[in-house]
Amino acid sequence: MEDKAKNGQSVKYYRLSEIEERNSFKSTWIIINHKVFDVTKFLEEHPGGEEVLREQAGGDATESFEDVGHSSDAREMAATFVVGELHPDDRPKMVKPSESLANPVVETSSWTNWLIPALAAAFVTLLYRLYTSEEE
Repeated sequence: MEDKAKNGQSVKYYRLSEIEERNSFKSTWIIINHKVFDVTKFLEEHPGGEEVLREQAGGDATESFEDVGHSSDAREMAATFVVGELHPDDRPKMVKPSESLANPVVETSSWTNWLIPALAAAFVTLLYRLYTSEEE
């Protein structure tokens, strides 16, 4: 599907299913900021190795791309691999990293942060004194 972009140029939209199908040995497409990139020809040249790109193939690589902190040269080079954009209807379907996959941080009260180690230290001290007093 093609449509007119804000600047008047036509934009090729790809459905998420189409992009996922491109995840093969012969073709590698990724999505960064809703733009679709065909990085197949860049796999061997990628400084981080082709595995990094293949791991993101067929899906959203925005977070990985931004986390690395690519240079302006890398961003310009990436622009040469743009083949279109993700269809607006599929943008809400993008898989966001789920916080439920990470171990949630459980807030504990401050008194348990010192009470448990203090009790453990007292127990170890008691055992040490009992052990040393029996030897005398």
